[in-house]
Amino acid sequence: MQLALALASGAASTSPPNPAVGCVLVGADGHLLGSGRTQRAGGPHAEIMALRDAQANGRAVAGATAYVTLEPCSHHGRTGPCCDALIAAGIAKVVAAITDPNPLVGGQGIERLLAAGVAVEVGPQAKEARELNLGFFSRMVRGTPWVRLKAAASIDGKTALENGVSQWITSEAARTDGHAWRARAGAVLTGVGTVLEDDPRLDVRHVQTERQPPLVIVDSRLQTRPDARLFDIERPVWIYAATRDEAKARALEARGATITCLSNAQGKVDLNAMLRDLATREVNELHVEAGHKLNGSLMREGLVDELLLYLAPRFIGEGLGIASRAFAGGPLDTLDKALALEFRSVERVGPDLRIVARVAGRDRF
Repeated sequence: MQLALALASGAASTSPPNPAVGCVLVGADGHLLGSGRTQRAGGPHAEIMALRDAQANGRAVAGATAYVTLEPCSHHGRTGPCCDALIAAGIAKVVAAITDPNPLVGGQGIERLLAAGVAVEVGPQAKEARELNLGFFSRMVRGTPWVRLKAAASIDGKTALENGVSQWITSEAARTDGHAWRARAGAVLTGVGTVLEDDPRLDVRHVQTERQPPLVIVDSRLQTRPDARLFDIERPVWIYAATRDEAKARALEARGATITCLSNAQGKVDLNAMLRDLATREVNELHVEAGHKLNGSLMREGLVDELLLYLAPRFIGEGLGIASRAFAGGPLDTLDKALALEFRSVERVGPDLRIVARVAGRDRF
């Protein structure tokens, strides 16, 4: 199962919107017969890749045990049911780390295996398997993506100098690491303020990738410019607005953007409704790289699940007031109103620190 989990981890940036799954086939004598991981959406799942690997090496799998990090699927989606393929191959036992939260599967794969006489064990390293696909579980169980908010700042929490300069506070190593997190996301989210001020591409450049995640822009008044650099990248661009200005909308749609109007009572984009809509677009993990206003709104509305923070060993001091912070919000009058976080990891990335902090209790669904 450890090997299967390692294989699954290697599929994290290529498998979305499918979960990242690994499969290992072991003979009765304990020898490895085949292994595989989920391919790009529409391609073979981990179980099929493992069966093909064994066949390519001339290894018979009848009577073997399949170790798989997620219950084999039982429905016809982009591919056929993996449980049927394992049964047809003569697999004697399936050890699954965890059941599939997809209601189209949800134990049916296990039931079909048992009905065919295949022994089934569920549970080894379930916690690790669920963590690996927390975004997929979030979309299936909560109906919203797992929201990870990324920010880079100095050690005293500043994101820009007094003159507005912000590139680059953190190192190239931190930026490369940040692109690896972008690559595994189902979509990257930013606000129109960042688009207008920085004209960013917000694509994956510093690491190799087989896919560019869709870009999501929160733009209440459709201020995104049709000539923005973000349109130079081949990928879906989804713009969420509060109202539709036909002239602006047509110009943006001519550049390939898809515009969705979701307004709240304040005339801004309804962020909660946006997350639910992104789930229908099969976004598992939403990677946020935005300014302090949108970051603050997401935090204030309780929509952020996890923070990905890069802290540079620099002390900047006074910056552009609130605009030099990663988040807008507060002030609080009592400490018990502060948002409780749980550190998941603290690691050195080049000269910088990378902190992954989870909002307490957000993963309990």
